[in-house]
Amino acid sequence: MRCVYCMPAEGVEFRPHETILRFEEIERLVRVAAQLGIRQVRLTGGEPMVRKGIVALVEMLAAVPGVEELSMTTNGTLLPDYAKALRTAGLHRLNISLDSVSRDNYRQITRRDMLPQALKGIAAARRAGFEQIKLNALAIRGLTETDIVPLAQFAAKEGLSLRFIEFMPADADGRWCPNQVLKAEEILDILRQAMGPLVPEVCVDNTCKDNASPATSYRFVESGIRVGVIRSVSAPFCDSCNRLRLTADGRLRNCLFSDQIWDVRAIVRSDRDDEQLKQVLRLAVSRKAKIRGRGDGRLTTCDRPMHQIGG
Repeated sequence: MRCVYCMPAEGVEFRPHETILRFEEIERLVRVAAQLGIRQVRLTGGEPMVRKGIVALVEMLAAVPGVEELSMTTNGTLLPDYAKALRTAGLHRLNISLDSVSRDNYRQITRRDMLPQALKGIAAARRAGFEQIKLNALAIRGLTETDIVPLAQFAAKEGLSLRFIEFMPADADGRWCPNQVLKAEEILDILRQAMGPLVPEVCVDNTCKDNASPATSYRFVESGIRVGVIRSVSAPFCDSCNRLRLTADGRLRNCLFSDQIWDVRAIVRSDRDDEQLKQVLRLAVSRKAKIRGRGDGRLTTCDRPMHQIGG
């Protein structure tokens, strides 16, 4: 796919194989991170299932001591072939990107006519036994307003969680502008008008929301259906973010919008011991900003598009 918010339509650069982390290197980095307290690991992309041998990687990471939850973000189109094997290998949870249930709109957003495959992927994931499936939908003004209610209705019908994400300045074409952001409050207003009153989800013993999750969950009063919104632009959550990103080419990032990057590939390929990796991980965490970007709160753009960082 070549989603408008993630990748350019043409000219995607395919990196030489030797620049990409090997499975053993990824496993080592995850193992060291787990020793420092990391408990959740997510495989993202681009599309993680285009990586040859992805099932073997899942099996390796699922076996790392300390990793309590292993999940994947995917567009779902390859799940008919991989869902059962991924579940057997130890994958716990799936986030599936689904920006529309209209075939025409889906094609416009992803630049590919693959909605039927994505829907088959969701069905395959349920058959494989994945109980925790979340749908992620980007909210872009002038493009996705008409998709909000149908997506909520689809998620309710299928018994799936749904989260709407505000459009961030991480598109590959570099055309993002503030007036394209369909804000969370506008999304909630659209849902209220069509489906009735919404109230914030009340957590009991932290059962409905991870304390560090970027999403705020709501519930429809009449139906009890839940929906989430991620205010990535209108209300950044930097002060509670507990995430690190490891790119496919071995760069460690502590924020999408930070210009601080650590080359951990160089460390793992130079025969240095794990303590060197621990020092870098600690440093990256210590330098996480409390406010967006370079510390001044401005809405800075990413230096690499989303498909090169991991959503």
